[in-house]
Amino acid sequence: MRGFVIVWLGQVVSMLGTGMTNFAVSFWIFQQTGEATALTWAIFFFMAPSVLFSPIAGAIVDRSNRKTIMIVSDLLAGLATIFLLLLLVGDNLQIWHIYVANVLAGAANAFQFPAYSAAVTMMLPKEHYGRAAGMLSLAGSASGILAPAFAGALLGPLGLVGIMSIDVVTFLFAIVALAIVLIPQPEVTAAGRTGQGSLLQESAYGFRYIFARPSLLGLQMVFFCINFLAMFGFAVMVPMILARTGNDEIALASVQSVGAVGGVLGGLLLSTWGGPRRKVNGVLLGMVGVSIFSQILMGVGQGVLVWAVAVFMGQFLIPILNGSNQAIWQAKVAPDVQGRVFAVRRLIAQITAPLATAVAGPLADNVFEPAMHPDGVLAPIFGWLVGTGTGTGMALMFVVTGLIGVVVGLGGYLFPAIRNAEALLPDHEPISHLQP
Repeated sequence: MRGFVIVWLGQVVSMLGTGMTNFAVSFWIFQQTGEATALTWAIFFFMAPSVLFSPIAGAIVDRSNRKTIMIVSDLLAGLATIFLLLLLVGDNLQIWHIYVANVLAGAANAFQFPAYSAAVTMMLPKEHYGRAAGMLSLAGSASGILAPAFAGALLGPLGLVGIMSIDVVTFLFAIVALAIVLIPQPEVTAAGRTGQGSLLQESAYGFRYIFARPSLLGLQMVFFCINFLAMFGFAVMVPMILARTGNDEIALASVQSVGAVGGVLGGLLLSTWGGPRRKVNGVLLGMVGVSIFSQILMGVGQGVLVWAVAVFMGQFLIPILNGSNQAIWQAKVAPDVQGRVFAVRRLIAQITAPLATAVAGPLADNVFEPAMHPDGVLAPIFGWLVGTGTGTGMALMFVVTGLIGVVVGLGGYLFPAIRNAEALLPDHEPISHLQP
């Protein structure tokens, strides 16, 4: 556990710097364009390579030293920030440069997720998987509290250059933490021998593994649907808040920081509790809770207080939802194939998210926003619920996706392969002598 905590602390510091940069860059983009599309496309160019490169990344992770992969991916993400910083210092930064940097950072993230997940499996015994997932969620949420607050306060005196410079320094902490910790490599199991072959064959092995297990495939199909709905709404959260508050960066920072407090509390709860006994309940009921208490509430809210509560509830529930799912996969999938399987798992679950992100901005700007203007076609129907005027079309997007999300979460219980996943799938055998 000591080695895991060291790596975790490095990630906390690095995430703080990255969160500050993300906040400041998002504000800069909206100032330059005043449209949701530019912001959602920036998210798209990060998510698309992160998802699409996953199968090959997973195969490389299983073939390689996982600590080395994690260090290299951190370095690539840092280089993306340095690239933007140099352009900004030279007064040459344009929005398309941000898209290019996000492609590089997203590609690095494609390697980071399976390597990190597989490394945690080898560093900790099975009973701590849920707690580890909670701590990782806590790291992101803790930085989420401080990053918007720091960025909002420092953006004026330091500017975007100062904030990005801080980010360059903080990612070095993550690299140093990884460099000093022992992360064991797994032994080859029967599943691992079955999946051996060329890089292309090993990249495809994750698909064969998951498709041969209906419970794992069913879980990911639920995420396939819910991630589309979630990103279709939350991709426009920043422009919605800025549009409805007159570009008030303090209001945006307040909402994001309060939301991150929820993430911290959710992560702390999962870290100490470990999640529900039946992890599937944590997954499906978590989806229902996020849809009602975060997405729908975000849409019907018309002020900073309600938006903050909505983001708080979403961030509180997401660690339990994701941590429960992660614990299932870490317990059921053999350690030496987790890189490949987890990468494909991510591809299946998140392939819809880049699509939702890409279309959310144009639909907001060209369809939902005009329709919710006082004289718009949807204003007489939904104006009583979300209001009318600037930003209300994006609010309606939250409500619609939230309602469908409730149906998806509850619908998972209709399929025995999903609701009984933990009983139907055997746990992998622990490899005790590889503990550091």
